[in-house]
Amino acid sequence: MKYGLIGNPLVHSFSLDIHSRIGKYDYELCPLPENEVDGFMRRRDFLGINVTIPYKQTVIPYLDEIDDAAQNIGAVNTIVNKNGKLCGYNTDFFGMRAQILRAFGDFSGKNVAVLGTGGTSRTALAVAKDLGAKEAFRVSRSGRDGAITYEALYAEHADVNVLINTSPVGMYPNIYASPIELDRFGELSFVFDAVFNPLRTQLVLDARLRGIKAEAGLYMLVYQGVCAAERFTGEKLPDGTADAIFSSIVSSRENIVLIGMASSGKTTIGNMLAERLERNVYDTDKLIVERFGIGVAEIFDKYGEARFREIERQVVSDISKESGIIIATGGGTSLFPENVKKLRQNGKLYLLDRSPDLLTPTFDRPLARDVETMKRRYYERYDAYHAAADEIIINNGAASDAADAIERMHGK
Repeated sequence: MKYGLIGNPLVHSFSLDIHSRIGKYDYELCPLPENEVDGFMRRRDFLGINVTIPYKQTVIPYLDEIDDAAQNIGAVNTIVNKNGKLCGYNTDFFGMRAQILRAFGDFSGKNVAVLGTGGTSRTALAVAKDLGAKEAFRVSRSGRDGAITYEALYAEHADVNVLINTSPVGMYPNIYASPIELDRFGELSFVFDAVFNPLRTQLVLDARLRGIKAEAGLYMLVYQGVCAAERFTGEKLPDGTADAIFSSIVSSRENIVLIGMASSGKTTIGNMLAERLERNVYDTDKLIVERFGIGVAEIFDKYGEARFREIERQVVSDISKESGIIIATGGGTSLFPENVKKLRQNGKLYLLDRSPDLLTPTFDRPLARDVETMKRRYYERYDAYHAAADEIIINNGAASDAADAIERMHGK
């Protein structure tokens, strides 16, 4: 391996995607168990590597040189082999700083709590101080290594203004976990989560639901990757490279989620987009039918709507962990905030709003078996659909027109 990423695990990583888009070298993912790190670092058989959890401090003793910023932080995420000498850097600092300034601004006069005590937590402390924080401290379950406990945070720092999560809580595949209870803080103005997979963590969505600015860490990852590439190659990349790569990755990784009434075109348009964009498409109703082994109408008749919705929630939980796919939801799926929240972690929700006069009832739709019922359901659900939607597509014409609109909005 000439260039790549070491860490454990790496199943969640987007780094290969980022460096492939930079296009200056071949880049590999190299998951290393702890007992193989020593041999890997001693062999020095690479030109440049990135380092992720849990090895950002582990690698430091193997370095011949470490730049002042990384030395002061006490964590390294980029190593360059310069004629046999290993030189360590912390490009996470620049990535986190750039994203926070882009999303929120500086921390002048702010009290900042950093969740976690790993290498990225040290970076977050350095960034908070660089951005003018009034106070910055780390939080952990144990309270060791200069951190305070979560109990102390709740009891003594309820007035904290900024939370930065550097722990792995909420990271793929356990995307529905959150590291903290936000309702315990009345003065929060910004939440930053260094986790980047999913695109929007539970913590980020919880904060936004409370009207608090919040960001997950993908832009940080991209920006630090660009900084790492410049150290690998010794070349300055063009301005705007990080922004372009970030937009491209969001476009390709973000799920296209189609919501709306039965017969509004979700399945047809989903299949059309899947073919155009070369993505897999999943229909939540079909997945439910596969689990039961009988049709939707039969499920309602035999088990009732409550049981159907229970399985629907499970299907949504499973499918929402995926990225880069198309999801066609059932007519009632997006009426439940829990489903919407999960679908939004990796997805953008497009409402296909078709006039009730154009909706077609069929016997396999137990809540919309005749024209009058369809119209009544449309108006009953109208506000909930619009509240759930990120974008609204009027689909009263050809399905291809709606697909064109979604493709333009989502990007390729």
